[in-house]
Amino acid sequence: MIRFIIPLISVILFFLEPVFSLFSPVSIAEVSYTLVPRFVIVYLIFITVYYGLKRAILYGIVLGLLYDMYHIDIIGVYTFLYPVICYVASLIIRQVHRHVITVMFLSLAMIALLELLSFIFASLIALTSIGFEEFIVLRLMPTMIANSIFVAMFGYFFKRLIDERGLQKAGL
Repeated sequence: MIRFIIPLISVILFFLEPVFSLFSPVSIAEVSYTLVPRFVIVYLIFITVYYGLKRAILYGIVLGLLYDMYHIDIIGVYTFLYPVICYVASLIIRQVHRHVITVMFLSLAMIALLELLSFIFASLIALTSIGFEEFIVLRLMPTMIANSIFVAMFGYFFKRLIDERGLQKAGL
């Protein structure tokens, strides 16, 4: 059963993202802040660090394709971005210690990179009309705050789960 737990959690997180998107936008003092849950990419980064880059890239391609089909009309944006983010995370984690706190901060940095790249892409093909400053204040900062809470709550759980699967796979 533990064999299927890693893909099962990724699918559950994929379907939980739109549920938490229902809480967005949040209006404070007549200003709407957009919170974008990025549960899947956080989980993919933990898979990259503690399980393996190849597996994370495979999951990234599949989940990115599903994300493109389910959430946006352009196929290929997240299919490309999820594996690229996993690869960049693997390059960065080689240079630092794989402690869970470090991976949590790396996850937040990769969420910021994902948001920035998706904003640049949307700006290039005219899918968005907001400026960069508005993007930072109204979307990126609230997204980072919301995902920081998620990473703080579930980061250690993801590490333990993936480590246990790795030990079970190794036969220990």
